[in-house]
Amino acid sequence: MPHVEVELPIAAPPELVWAAVVDVESYQHCMESVDEVVVVERTDACHRTTAWSVRLEGSVLRWTEAEVIDPAARRFDFRQLTGDLGEFSGHWAVRQAADGGSLVVLCADFDIGIPLLAEMLNPIAADALRENAEQMLTALRSRLVPVTAVTR
Repeated sequence: MPHVEVELPIAAPPELVWAAVVDVESYQHCMESVDEVVVVERTDACHRTTAWSVRLEGSVLRWTEAEVIDPAARRFDFRQLTGDLGEFSGHWAVRQAADGGSLVVLCADFDIGIPLLAEMLNPIAADALRENAEQMLTALRSRLVPVTAVTR
């Protein structure tokens, strides 16, 4: 199963970055490729189900995922329940950086769900997913840190 991992430093405190990462419903307002994210159900403070609609390489991918949120570890794990991919799971994490800022990590494992085409399509899908993840993290950073601070 292909694995994609993207990391991005953000010059903001981990608590602030974590609050932005876990607020998935705001993604559509700051991330160009995210059309919609809706919290469908909250079982408790650490478990929720969300529905996503994301543009990826000219296609719209839709899925519903179960999320397990661990605020103490600043991490939330996700697993597709239903959707366009055969399988999709991973996690978001925020770590303290040595400079006092943060490091945001987005990891995803996926299967396109078409066994006969997997060998050909998985590398293309992995590249597209990596590019999309980089765009999402960059948009998150832009939302949290003024442009002048990023370019210094």
